[in-house]
Amino acid sequence: MIGCTKLLCEWASVSAALHQEVAMAEPHLMQFCNHLPPLVVWNITRRCNLACRHCYLDAQDCAGPELTTAQAQEFIADLGRMGVPVLLLSGGEPLLRPDLLELVATAAAHGVRPVLSTNGTLITPEVARDLREAGLRYVGVSLDGLAGTHDHFRGERGAFQAAVQGLENTRAQGLPTGVRFTLNAHNYQDLGPLLDFVRDRGIPRFCMYHLVYAGRGDAGMDLRPEQSRAVIELIIERTQRYHREGAGLEILTVDNPADGVVIWEHVWRENHERAGEVYRLLARHGGCSAGVKIANVDPEGNVHPCQFWTQATLGNVKERPLSEIWSDDSHPLLAALRNREAHLQGRCGECAHRQVCGGCRVRALAVSGEVWAEDPACYLTVAERQRCPAAIQVA
Repeated sequence: MIGCTKLLCEWASVSAALHQEVAMAEPHLMQFCNHLPPLVVWNITRRCNLACRHCYLDAQDCAGPELTTAQAQEFIADLGRMGVPVLLLSGGEPLLRPDLLELVATAAAHGVRPVLSTNGTLITPEVARDLREAGLRYVGVSLDGLAGTHDHFRGERGAFQAAVQGLENTRAQGLPTGVRFTLNAHNYQDLGPLLDFVRDRGIPRFCMYHLVYAGRGDAGMDLRPEQSRAVIELIIERTQRYHREGAGLEILTVDNPADGVVIWEHVWRENHERAGEVYRLLARHGGCSAGVKIANVDPEGNVHPCQFWTQATLGNVKERPLSEIWSDDSHPLLAALRNREAHLQGRCGECAHRQVCGGCRVRALAVSGEVWAEDPACYLTVAERQRCPAAIQVA
């Protein structure tokens, strides 16, 4: 996760991130902390009321095996003992799980911040109220573009309006709310208009996800390098403009840490004195978080390095607590991910920014069959891959 607003508009510093690690308070600087337990993404169900063209879980509206409520509560209690700061409840569509409110309340009771990733269409005013009362701390609603594009991707006319109404219902309850947008070749032209829509609605957070090749979202849906370049330039321009205008919109990108390198280059040109601080923050973020800062648990309880990497299973929480699975460096993949720089190949292995990027291992595996191959979605130029500040000290 690259905090564009924090990096470009001086909302973050290394000293503040260090303080955050000590305090472990609100997670607004969590992406720059490197000594916390992982954020856990839990796909609580595979069921979904929509049929999205890019779903990484290949979710559909049919029942499947899930952790029981009792198993789920023990799993959440273990997260509390681990000191996990955030539990992201995802799906499928998590609102289709009948015990969702109970799971939210359990997480809150164990000191784990419960947040929700949803398509938004099922959030009535009553549901929004119940989520708030259960202890939910944040709602991320997915929008794939403006109405026509979104409805096309979701496979249902009116899905956009229903999602926007869900957003408004959560905001009416005072729940922090944001928009999630998965970038691909069929919707990237909606990015600018959608950013303006989010700003005009007063929604405080926008997360742009780069496509990871999993489930129904394959490599053929991704952007060309020149399109990715245009996208990050648009993100930089809008981030700075909205900040100058006092819009109060935080913008982040996810799943392509090369964005951070381009942001650092931009800061280097605009404000040379601050570039070192930005690079140190990126180094503390550490690039791809799979197996390090992110853990995933699927509906059946299988543990994966991230929510897109279901081919690799590290264990199952029904058989062994996540706290034990996650701390077991004898697993060869987990150990390698925590020493990633030593294994990277191709452009990723040669890149001067290995410490702050490392590419996406899932995309590399999907295209080449090799986990440590170069990320096919890297859009950095040869000069950018070779240009790196000397003697950056990372606290």
